[in-house]
Amino acid sequence: MICIAGNMPVLQVGQHQIYDYDTYWIRRAIENAAHRANQPYFTFVDDVYDGIVYYLENKCPLRLLQIEDLYTRIRHTLKRIGCEAIANAIEIECPPITISLERAAIEAGNGYELAFYQILQEEMQTLKKLGAREVFFSEMRESVLVLKQSEQWHDDCDQLESDIILWLKNAGTQPQRQGFRIRCNIEKITV
Repeated sequence: MICIAGNMPVLQVGQHQIYDYDTYWIRRAIENAAHRANQPYFTFVDDVYDGIVYYLENKCPLRLLQIEDLYTRIRHTLKRIGCEAIANAIEIECPPITISLERAAIEAGNGYELAFYQILQEEMQTLKKLGAREVFFSEMRESVLVLKQSEQWHDDCDQLESDIILWLKNAGTQPQRQGFRIRCNIEKITV
């Protein structure tokens, strides 16, 4: 299922607000909780998942929903149907989050690549603690121009772009280019 803007609340995950999201991660969180509770064949996964999605689409009175509050609702639902072990085993997961590399470069300051990498590392660690599994990095070109203090792309910019991708690989994120964004799995980074 895909979140159509206006039907589901915007999710607040740390400092990020997520809209226009799909909901597969909710189902995955329920399945993972069932496995942790030694109930890998939990037959009500689809029912609980459908109920949560219905709530988000039709009954949630909030336009901005904290991710923690959503998981409180999921735990409550599982307990009400007698699945307390699964409710106690559920861990927060959230939809993919987009991080602006340009924002991180501006925050780091012109020419301060080390600070740029530190900002990215801290943000990925924070998001991992909040239940994120994957992130999308956007605005690579803009971030490189900020860090290189340049208005025009040149050979040094190509090198810095390669260095950023290499840094993401070394951080354990398995980066993959997808158009203008870079998709990364942050499950294996150290917190």
